[in-house]
Amino acid sequence: MYTLFIILIVIVSLLLTLLVLVQNSKGGGLAAGFSSSNQIMGVRKTTDFLEKATWTLVAALVIFSIVSVGFIATEKGAHESEIKEHYQEAQQSVPTTANPGFGEEGNSQE
Repeated sequence: MYTLFIILIVIVSLLLTLLVLVQNSKGGGLAAGFSSSNQIMGVRKTTDFLEKATWTLVAALVIFSIVSVGFIATEKGAHESEIKEHYQEAQQSVPTTANPGFGEEGNSQE
């Protein structure tokens, strides 16, 4: 699930970058190309659309970022429990052999 949100964050970031590049800081940009008054979507409406789309993408980016942090914590906890289970299984499956010559003070072979 975490990777899904990362993909969504990347897509939203790219769209937001393109949308900001289309806009002109002085009110031109894409809206400057629609100077005729016979257009269905005039200059003012294009500017309003670009502004609303920018704010929508910013809000989506913030929400996706916050939600992805929540999935990091849950996936990390799941991975830690899996690691603990594998560690316990590995400890149980390793045969313990006693080596009488090592580690015991009374059985030193000289």
